Amino acid sequence: MKNEIILITGASGCVGQYIANWLIKNSNSELFLWVRDPQKITSVNLKNPRVKILVGDLRQPKKFKQEILNVDRVIHTATAWGDPKRAKEVNIVAVKNLLGLLNPSKIKQIIYFSTASVLDKNLNLLPEAFTYGTEYIQTKAQCLSELETHPLSKKIIAIFPTLVFGGRLDGTSIFPTSYLTQGLRDAFKWIWLARWIKVFSRFHFIHAADIAFICGHLVTTHFDPAQQGSKIKKLVLGQPHTSIDKAIQTLTRWRGIKRTPQIPLWPWLVELLIKLLPIQITNWDRFSLRQRNFIHEPITSPETFGGTSYAKTLDQVLHNSGLTKQ
Repeated sequence: MKNEIILITGASGCVGQYIANWLIKNSNSELFLWVRDPQKITSVNLKNPRVKILVGDLRQPKKFKQEILNVDRVIHTATAWGDPKRAKEVNIVAVKNLLGLLNPSKIKQIIYFSTASVLDKNLNLLPEAFTYGTEYIQTKAQCLSELETHPLSKKIIAIFPTLVFGGRLDGTSIFPTSYLTQGLRDAFKWIWLARWIKVFSRFHFIHAADIAFICGHLVTTHFDPAQQGSKIKKLVLGQPHTSIDKAIQTLTRWRGIKRTPQIPLWPWLVELLIKLLPIQITNWDRFSLRQRNFIHEPITSPETFGGTSYAKTLDQVLHNSGLTKQ
């Protein structure tokens, strides 16, 4: 039996490389890795006969029309932000063009990466994502809305990562370092100040290695598209929620810094500080401050599929990030 072909877009990114590496080690699938710069791929042997590199921009899918026709599954991690025009071209137009080139009779499954920021607690699209969101949030929300009625919608699994950690800060990882992991150094610079503040907010996080396990499981097992209320299966990826206050406690303990009496950062105090200090915030920032808690139900982790998380706690995240404990 011929091995399945899996197309991974954004394959040079942190999450894309974790997924590709997992599939090389745990499956017999052939991988089409779609990248703009193959030199950024550090975790996969590009000479592996199961790997084919597609070098090009996602906005020009016809360049790989024949390859796209032959794929059995797609893992679409590529995304864009910062520039509104490019965000629309990559996050909406390019997605529809890619799906339009797939062979409907051959394609078995499409794993589409979005962001948990566009969903409410019960995994419904947030109306505010369309009105207040950044260009990234708005285009992700719009694309998901349009995919709900796409002819291939029943073959789509929409993946919504929460805060993503990945790679290491000591230069010893074969994987790229995620933006959140890179930000840990700055977090430690300000922990002396943050320890005085008590923040009433909860959130989920997930490590890219655990995202890779989940996606690997999904593309190597039978896919049942059935779901009530939506043609698209939605999975929010994350560990059980924690709080910013507990995160600060973990960081101070990790650095050996003593806790101090804390000042509750009530919503009214935040609004006052914004008015008094030269702080510029967007409408999305204001909405996020009002919402405070970014939690979802249900959430999906490796344990959902009988696996074991690589980083289930913030302590494990810090350890796996190569940070020195003091």
